[in-house]
Amino acid sequence: MLNPYTEISFPALGIQWNPARSFSIGPLTMHYYGLIIALGLVLAVLYGWKRSRQFGIKQDDILDGVLIVVPIALICARLYYCFFRWNDGGYAENPISILYVWEGGLAIYGGVLGAVAAIAVFCLVKKINLPALLDLVFLGFLIGQSIGRWGNFFNREAFGEETDSFLRMGLLNSSTGQVEYHHPTFLYESVWNAIGFVLLHFLSKKRKYDGQIALGYCAWYGLGRAIIEGLRTDSLYIGNTNLRVSQLLAALSCVVAVAVLLFMTFKRHNRENLYVNRVVLTEEDDEEVEETEEAVETVETAETEE
Repeated sequence: MLNPYTEISFPALGIQWNPARSFSIGPLTMHYYGLIIALGLVLAVLYGWKRSRQFGIKQDDILDGVLIVVPIALICARLYYCFFRWNDGGYAENPISILYVWEGGLAIYGGVLGAVAAIAVFCLVKKINLPALLDLVFLGFLIGQSIGRWGNFFNREAFGEETDSFLRMGLLNSSTGQVEYHHPTFLYESVWNAIGFVLLHFLSKKRKYDGQIALGYCAWYGLGRAIIEGLRTDSLYIGNTNLRVSQLLAALSCVVAVAVLLFMTFKRHNRENLYVNRVVLTEEDDEEVEETEEAVETVETAETEE
């Protein structure tokens, strides 16, 4: 068993570090895992808030959505993880441990599925274009996922099989007393998501139709996760099979997204049909109607006074 409190090393890079998993402020214990996830969330929200108008979304709607979607996404991420680790994770014997999120155990796909479901309902109520909002939200996801993976680093989790590669990460096996070298899959995924964010960020400024960035996210993240998940030692499996649930979902989402993207390339798109452009036209029309109504009221008032 790998000791979760000992030194982490990257010998090829000359790095050795023994990061604490938590620190205390008076009686309060703060876990780096939670703080890093919170940091990723804050940066994702700030990015979405800053760029919301470029997608036709009101900044107030972004803040309202965060208050609704984030708690649902976190709950779904935790429940998804616990569901697939119900027996071997000890949750069957001690269900209250589901609440111990500071020990790790959030499944990204559970959070994504929960968030998309909540966003769909939010858009229905607020009368917002779902593909347009997903374009913006998925860009935020890449920020949060890229940063959040470093929470796994502090928890000494989400690493891969043993390797002698250049980027190998050393961890002490408390059973053998020997240092073992593993794929730092948390690092692979963090870098992959960061690259994906940069690419889709610039593409979003030239997007041809609503939903294009969301499809790009599914294709990019799905491809990377499908490959990286195959290296991990802590994957969630479907029942007693050898099927890794996240790898299967990642591969499926990638294939579907790529198929749709290819199909959409053969269609003609008018950027004037983007939700952001239609919203601007609608607001301008509403302003003209209001100005006309105000002018009519002014004239009628003047005639009445005469």
